[in-house]
Amino acid sequence: MKRERLMLVILVVVVPLMFAASLSYFGPPALAYLGQDSPTMTPKIFAPGVISQKDVSEFGSVFNQEGTELFYGVDLQGRSEIRYTYLKNGEWTKPVALLSDSLVSYNDPFLSPDEDRLYFISNYSGEDQPPKSDYDMLYIKRGKKHWETKVYNVGPNINTDRDEYYMSFDERGTVYFSSNFNASVHREHDFDIYASSVVDGDFQPSILLDEAINTDAYEADVFVAPDASYILFCGIRDNGYGQGDLYISFKDEHDNWTKAVNMGDDINTGFHELCPFVTKDGQYLFFTRNQDIYWVDADIIEKIRARLGRSLIIQNKS
Repeated sequence: MKRERLMLVILVVVVPLMFAASLSYFGPPALAYLGQDSPTMTPKIFAPGVISQKDVSEFGSVFNQEGTELFYGVDLQGRSEIRYTYLKNGEWTKPVALLSDSLVSYNDPFLSPDEDRLYFISNYSGEDQPPKSDYDMLYIKRGKKHWETKVYNVGPNINTDRDEYYMSFDERGTVYFSSNFNASVHREHDFDIYASSVVDGDFQPSILLDEAINTDAYEADVFVAPDASYILFCGIRDNGYGQGDLYISFKDEHDNWTKAVNMGDDINTGFHELCPFVTKDGQYLFFTRNQDIYWVDADIIEKIRARLGRSLIIQNKS
């Protein structure tokens, strides 16, 4: 019997090219970020009742540079979809499914540096094909008026026969992502963070980040600053605050990652913190907590940097 499926529902809407990476950028409009009141240094739920809804699991949010497009994941009892809303004629559109299927999952959206591609992870294996047993990194392209329907695979230098999760790009196009490729059969839930540079438009063989970032535990959901000065990720480690915490590492004067540290109770709670994203204007840190999307003033990162700097000074004096 013919299966009824919603094969790759791509919202066919007019997306003005001004929403892509602009040639000149003068800051977000007043209605950016859904016109919500800006957060303080205390995290709060983002757009309650509109984006973060009761009894719905939202995660993995990403905005475009101007704060006028939002992509985020929603769990649908065993599968997930990517939803999309954008600012049009002074009003935000109702969030709708951009990538959705009755069998296949789509999640972890992230825009390319030029915002012409939307990357995501999925167990999509091809049109009219059953879902794969693992998740790969894929992408679609922005057309002149809407997102195109053709799905592209980023290739074997990143994707494996295991799971690849959540990616982030620095301004040079290097992609950071997580995979359980090196995990043993009995520890398949242990993920590590990798990086892959781009040469002539092609991703190069991925490199496992060193022990400053990766441990024998779980490290995933990575976000890298555009200038690669710091990296955020979700870690599940001993002595954490909850089910999973956000960690941070800064580059030192030799361009090496410093040992990642827990971001502390400014961010982490007894719940699960994951899916970090810092807006391109550097103003806000978004993340997921307890199945809702939260945001906080990104100065929290500088607060942690300063605290770590003072700690290093004290250690050097002792």
